[in-house]
Amino acid sequence: MRRADRLFQIVQLLRGGRLVTAATLAEKLEVSVRTIYRDIADLQSTRVPIDGETGVGYVMRDGYDIPPLMFTADEVVALVAGAQMVRSWGGTAMATAAEEALIKIESVLPEAARARAASSRVFALPSVQNQETRDRIDACEKAAENRDVLTVRYKDLKGTTSSRDIQPLGIWFWGNVWTLAAWCQLREDFRVFRVDRIIEMTLTGQRYAPHPDRSLAACLRKFEAEEYERREQSDSAWRKPPLT
Repeated sequence: MRRADRLFQIVQLLRGGRLVTAATLAEKLEVSVRTIYRDIADLQSTRVPIDGETGVGYVMRDGYDIPPLMFTADEVVALVAGAQMVRSWGGTAMATAAEEALIKIESVLPEAARARAASSRVFALPSVQNQETRDRIDACEKAAENRDVLTVRYKDLKGTTSSRDIQPLGIWFWGNVWTLAAWCQLREDFRVFRVDRIIEMTLTGQRYAPHPDRSLAACLRKFEAEEYERREQSDSAWRKPPLT
């Protein structure tokens, strides 16, 4: 859980004037008691009205609330469209999360904004991806987030199958397919794999350490440089005068 999400959850758990111990908060949020002490101190430093002390418990004074989210009509349409596209084309867990997020957002919208969301004319076509691919999209995203080293069996466009260990960096959606960008330990270079061409993917039980030369940003820089060079060569060939 991200720290920002944890701080939000602490506020929610302290609502209603209930006395809650640090041990209870730690158990619910699956962190250490020391982390809760640190989070409470940070919330108090930002003037969240939390009273209490170590070993006794904490309570939040009445009258405090998190400022409501406010969206313009265009922002509402963008959120609805984004949720629909993720629901249609994202991974299984992504689709579920998008649906739940949209429900939460709509629940706090003013009546006019809620009506605008309901009347949106933006739609996403149903995905042609099978369930296995959708589950694999989630697995790739999670592996990149956790920095898990993966062993993948992959079939390229020529039908050649290979097996290798990779360090997943991130996934891209290209409008009809998802690709996984990774550092290939076999080739010692960046590679991009179509998720729907991954035959098998397993965790090795290892995690890779962050490295600036093997990061997602470095991968993007390399591909951008290669694309720039390709275009320069293409333009040079086009401008080259005919031989006489």
